[in-house]
Amino acid sequence: MFLGEDILAWLLLAIGGALAIGTILAFIRPQRDPGDGDLERPPLARSVVMIVIGAVAAIWGLASLIG
Repeated sequence: MFLGEDILAWLLLAIGGALAIGTILAFIRPQRDPGDGDLERPPLARSVVMIVIGAVAAIWGLASLIG
C-alpha cells in the first residue's frame, strides 16, 4: 500500500497535533495587526474547543498507531 497501512492514523496524529499546537500558539502570541500596535486575542471559547478537538484527534491517532 502506498505510504504504508497506517497512513490514516499518521494523518490524524499530524492534523490533530497541528490543530492543537497551532491554536495554543495563536492564543499565547496572537497575530500582530499591521495597521495597529495592539495584539488581538482569539475568542477563548473557540480556542478551547479547537484545542480539545485537536488533542482528541492526536491522542486517537497515537493510540491507533500504538494499538
